[in-house]
Amino acid sequence: MLNRQQPPDFKQVSTINFIQSEKKILDNGVPVFTIYSGEQDLVRIEFIFENVNWKLEKPLQAIAVNSLINNGTTKLTAKEIAEQIDFYGAFFQTEYVQDQSLVTLYTLNKHLHSVLPIVKDVLSASQFPQHELDIYIQNQKQKLQVNLKKNDVLSRKEFAHALFGDTAYGVNIKAEHYDALKREDLIEYFKAAYAPNNCTIVVSGKFNDAGFNLLNDAFGKDWEKSNAVKNSFNFSTKDKKNIYIEKPEALQSAIRIGQLAINRKHEDFSGLQILNTVLGGYFGSRLMNNIREDKGYTYGIGSGISSLQQAGYLFIATEVGADVCPAALQEIYKEIDILKNERIGEEELNLVRNYMLGSMLGSLENVFSHADKFKNIYFSGLDYSYYTHYIKTVKSITAEELLTLANKYFTTENFTEVVIGRK
Repeated sequence: MLNRQQPPDFKQVSTINFIQSEKKILDNGVPVFTIYSGEQDLVRIEFIFENVNWKLEKPLQAIAVNSLINNGTTKLTAKEIAEQIDFYGAFFQTEYVQDQSLVTLYTLNKHLHSVLPIVKDVLSASQFPQHELDIYIQNQKQKLQVNLKKNDVLSRKEFAHALFGDTAYGVNIKAEHYDALKREDLIEYFKAAYAPNNCTIVVSGKFNDAGFNLLNDAFGKDWEKSNAVKNSFNFSTKDKKNIYIEKPEALQSAIRIGQLAINRKHEDFSGLQILNTVLGGYFGSRLMNNIREDKGYTYGIGSGISSLQQAGYLFIATEVGADVCPAALQEIYKEIDILKNERIGEEELNLVRNYMLGSMLGSLENVFSHADKFKNIYFSGLDYSYYTHYIKTVKSITAEELLTLANKYFTTENFTEVVIGRK
């Protein structure tokens, strides 16, 4: 009989098996990476375009084009595109991130021959009708106006601008930037960015040779190339910045603290991820135990490390009662100082190891998750050995090595500190 008084044996994750990608090339040179798995007749096709031709005077070009790309072509209206995609039970979405713009199709394999021509029409002949642009401008200005009243949103905005300045990573978007959007600017950017020589295709699911042939028939020809220039930025650690925007009526203050750091390409990145997890990267972290559980200053606090193609940064973020904001800041810096001066105990470190390995394993729940892991390394110029190094580091890093990393990267004298509300 099962003894429910005795917990089950605990075993650390030993290996993690990734479904690795297979590379093929379309007739026009577009690379296609396939992550094959699954019994269901479902496939996800991601068309990924590098963000290009950055212009400070036109900071919304890439974002607006990605948002409006499926709102009408030379053949189809926005309504017709939506209706035809829906007719085949497919799903079509767009996403803009700091380094790329994505157009993603989910569909059954048996409908590929019907839906791929629609996507090809969108990616090669979008027209950005003026009335759709006018609606977009109106909606986005209203959304911006609402968001700027939210302390947490404003803190993220100010923090990014302090770290990255007037680049695609940190530009300070204002209402007048939306007013300046012109249809001809969108068409110009569309032709530059959404071109075969600027495209990578990642396919995940049950995708065979027949599916690849259909993809090649649709996208391997009759698609005009461009001479776009990939975005490139340079960043350096600057002196500490304190940004305080007072809101006398605020009941809560938003706090965001951090600095430029390394990205995924650096050999220390995996170790820094472990250190971040100890500090504020999971529910049992030191910041949560102190600021939430012990002091009761907040409902939630966390820290993170973000890896971009041309930079990395670490941050701590929370919202606390306005009356305890100074005390919360003091406790945050205290926890960082402890990490820089005291070795992490073996019991805590083992807990973090198990959490991180379990989270990695749990994040690979389906073939799409495996594709996401592939994108993380591919667009960082890495291969699957990155994950081998990550797992090895999590399992073997010592408290002494983490102490060294804390003193190397948690340089609080260079931290940018943003507080929105009262302090």
